[in-house]
Amino acid sequence: MKLLTYDAGSGPRCGVLQDQLVLDVTALLGADRTLRDVRALLEQGDAPIDRLRDALAGGLAAPGVPLPMVQLRAPVLQPPTVRDFFSYEAHANGQGARELHEAWYRLPIFYFSNTLRIFGPEDEVPFPAATERLDYEMELGCVIGREGSDIAAADAMDYIAGFCIFNDWSARDLQFDEMAVGLGPAKGKDAATTLGPWLVTSDEMAPYLRDGRLQVKCSVRVNGELWLDAGDGGAAHFSWADFVERASKDSRIVPGDVFGSGTVSGGSIPEAIARGIKGARYLQPGDVVELEVEGIGTLRNTLGSKEPIDPDYRYKPK
Repeated sequence: MKLLTYDAGSGPRCGVLQDQLVLDVTALLGADRTLRDVRALLEQGDAPIDRLRDALAGGLAAPGVPLPMVQLRAPVLQPPTVRDFFSYEAHANGQGARELHEAWYRLPIFYFSNTLRIFGPEDEVPFPAATERLDYEMELGCVIGREGSDIAAADAMDYIAGFCIFNDWSARDLQFDEMAVGLGPAKGKDAATTLGPWLVTSDEMAPYLRDGRLQVKCSVRVNGELWLDAGDGGAAHFSWADFVERASKDSRIVPGDVFGSGTVSGGSIPEAIARGIKGARYLQPGDVVELEVEGIGTLRNTLGSKEPIDPDYRYKPK
């Protein structure tokens, strides 16, 4: 199933896509309150995805709206947490330009991102005022469907509700400065993350799952020009189960938590430049960025105008 958050003019609601019609999940499940997004569905408990599948199979009626008539929102409007991992070696080592610390090969490393700046498909993404080097990152994402702690990798896939596309917008100049002093990324990743266009449930993505990795082809277009062709989502050093085990160790994960895979090899602008892609450059206001993933779909955003930076702002990028 493709689970989504949509707005047909009366606010966000959780929906499911069937034959290019968006069906209302609140009505299908007979919920006693409006389910505002996919997180609200997952928080229902008692195997909500299975119950929704049974409702669809049983022919229960629900309001349907043609997909072109709705505004798609991020599947999860505000995740409890966003953990972004770092699992593709060729991206981590700068296409072989630097040696990685041994811990990278031993541990699924992640950082926490900003849950308050989540954007959806077709949204205009604000251009951060303080950066001259804005980058996209072509990542895969998953959404957690069950609460748990200290989950073993052998059981971990049962905690993943499904998969989406994850664009980790990155202000590289800010990021490089803060990480040079041993912290971050923080402000370099603070302005925006885009999720979507929907959540494809784990059972539907099963044909692409091998060895716990999504063997999917990924591409990036900027203003219609192909900057990444057939990036390999299956080349991750760690599996999705490894991410769940690591995130939940001595901690807690809950429905609606979002994990990013890290940037698929070749899925950032410095890598496009290094590979000699004609026209590759850092992003500018008005650019249209499209990330496409086999089995999931396309996530498209336009960058908004850049506000002039306050001359008294103390950050002075090099």
